[in-house]
Amino acid sequence: MSEKPILVTGCSSGIGLCVADGLKQRGYRVFATARNPDDVDRLTANGHEALQLDIRDSKSINQAVDEILLRTENRLYALFNNAGYGQPGAVEDLPGNILREQFETNFFGTFDLTNRIIPVMRKQGHGRLIFNSSVLGFAAMRYRGAYNASKFAMEGLCDTLRMELENTGIHISIIEPGPITSRFRSNAMAAFMKNIDRQNSHHKEIYAVMEARLTKKGPAVLFTQGPEAVLNKVIHSLESDRPRVRYYVTFPTYLFAFLRHILPYRAMDWVLKKAGA
Repeated sequence: MSEKPILVTGCSSGIGLCVADGLKQRGYRVFATARNPDDVDRLTANGHEALQLDIRDSKSINQAVDEILLRTENRLYALFNNAGYGQPGAVEDLPGNILREQFETNFFGTFDLTNRIIPVMRKQGHGRLIFNSSVLGFAAMRYRGAYNASKFAMEGLCDTLRMELENTGIHISIIEPGPITSRFRSNAMAAFMKNIDRQNSHHKEIYAVMEARLTKKGPAVLFTQGPEAVLNKVIHSLESDRPRVRYYVTFPTYLFAFLRHILPYRAMDWVLKKAGA
């Protein structure tokens, strides 16, 4: 496995950190990246080959990739695109610049990095591109419009890329977690408080309920799993001769994927409204 270097983004906490730790323990050569220099220092102190990488910044992407390829003699077995965050808020309350910021990280930056890696994998004749999406990448919930849209867009481009890279030896997998224990809620709450004018919104009363959910201690919803559930899917996508196109994680993802195919649109809207209240 040490001959299979893998780049993981968003390793400061949660899924990214768990995957970086788990793959390192499994013997992979993991390049753990994070945006914040303090997080990079902490990862290094814990034994990781850690680099700073801000996927919103093309210069940062190029610097990190150049350094990794220098260390690996231009080889990279896999890329796990994990970095991202959620911006809560009703669509009508989302300023254009805030919606763009959501896409800069979850979509544009992710594919800027991916497109930097594809030529490396083409040249070596193989590779694994793994994208951490969400159940909200195919099942939209209200007050999560920016995040829904960024993950829907990610999945659309992944599906396109998968067809374009057919017969290249480069496999593409999408992981779709439901509720996972991480700092996602606290980060979402910070983005919500910073960017949404709650007091002057038509949705003010519902926002109060949403704030309670985002600040609730412990799991906010049923069927929450630890980030190890995602790690297990990443391992399968790395080591299977025929990795799956999509990996569902947590019961809600399996349930909503099933219901999406059998329910009329408005009935599915009702289910998702109840689930995301």
